[in-house]
Amino acid sequence: MIVEYLRYTIDAERQAAFIEAYKKAEPILLSSPYALAFELCQCVEDPSQFIIRIEWTSAEDHLQKFRGSQVFRDFFGCVRPFLGDIAEMRHYSAL
Repeated sequence: MIVEYLRYTIDAERQAAFIEAYKKAEPILLSSPYALAFELCQCVEDPSQFIIRIEWTSAEDHLQKFRGSQVFRDFFGCVRPFLGDIAEMRHYSAL
C-alpha cells in the first residue's frame, strides 16, 4: 500500500466548486479496486490550502492500471478544472 498526497492552492472564489468537485469524484474514485481510501482536508490557518490523501494498492496500480481505466476518466472529468492548481503530487510509503 502507498499513499498519494496532492497539495492544492485554491482561491477563495473557487473553493466551493473545488470541494463539490472532489465530493462528486470521491465515490467514483473509490469504485476502483486500486483506491483504498480517500480524504480531503482544508488548512485551518490558510483556507486556500487543501490536501488530498489517497491510499492506493501500489504506485504501479495507480499509475498504470487506474490511469488506464474508465474509472480514471470519469474521476478526472470531475477534477480536471483544478489540475493547474496542484502545487505538489507525490507518493509515500509507510515506514
